Amino acid sequence: MIWGRVKTAGGTVVSGEIHDGFLTPGAWPANMASDDTAGQAGRIALDAATLLPPCAPGKFIGLWNNYHAAAEKNGWAAPDHPLWFLKPASSVAGQGAKVVIPPAAGRVIFEGELGIVIGQRCHNATEEQAQAAIFGYTCINDLTSLDVLNAEPSFPQWSRAKGFDGFGVIGPVIATGLDWRELVVKVTVNGRERQSYPASDMILPPVEIVRQLSFDMTLEPGDVIAVGTSLGARPVKPGDNVAVSIDGIGAVEVTLCDGATDR
Repeated sequence: MIWGRVKTAGGTVVSGEIHDGFLTPGAWPANMASDDTAGQAGRIALDAATLLPPCAPGKFIGLWNNYHAAAEKNGWAAPDHPLWFLKPASSVAGQGAKVVIPPAAGRVIFEGELGIVIGQRCHNATEEQAQAAIFGYTCINDLTSLDVLNAEPSFPQWSRAKGFDGFGVIGPVIATGLDWRELVVKVTVNGRERQSYPASDMILPPVEIVRQLSFDMTLEPGDVIAVGTSLGARPVKPGDNVAVSIDGIGAVEVTLCDGATDR
């Protein structure tokens, strides 16, 4: 099943199931979205609405060093616990957004990733509880400023480097019922494939990520976890069109622009 959020022509934000070009309001897990689904009658044609990020995460968690291929190439030890950082809610962008690269960001790279979307409250979870807490999966582009990340030798600035407005691209939808082991994450820049790797190469799989993170913080419905990227992340610049795609989910595509361009 496919789930998403739209803004109607009248300005109402609605969540629900997407099928055959329409969104049917409602049926989300409890507390997953605070959108105005109540009283919204009938289906909404997607071509008459604006597709939004599929959820509004209270917490947007990113992982580093979670793929064997990248760890082996860079000489990194495989972690026993997720190595995580937080991206602010203001970093969230969705399908078709124009993402400004501010002057302070300097060099920016894309990072195509699989995203876990939490569907129920999860705290100190067992493996079974962690599995039940995973609502579905989405595509992530974890844009990162390399210049900011490495500007201060004594303190790598993970959240600042990844926290500029629009640097947390989510979408286009949330898909349920997928086997993450069969998924391949791909990124194209201006139509040219620049990254492609199997999700099955993950060091810590989704259930273990959720289980262990639930001991660090309470996970809530709508929270998003970007499970990390693998080889192939590269610099991008204003004017580039960047799309992250995963079969079964679709492609989330944004255009990068400089500070002089309106988003």
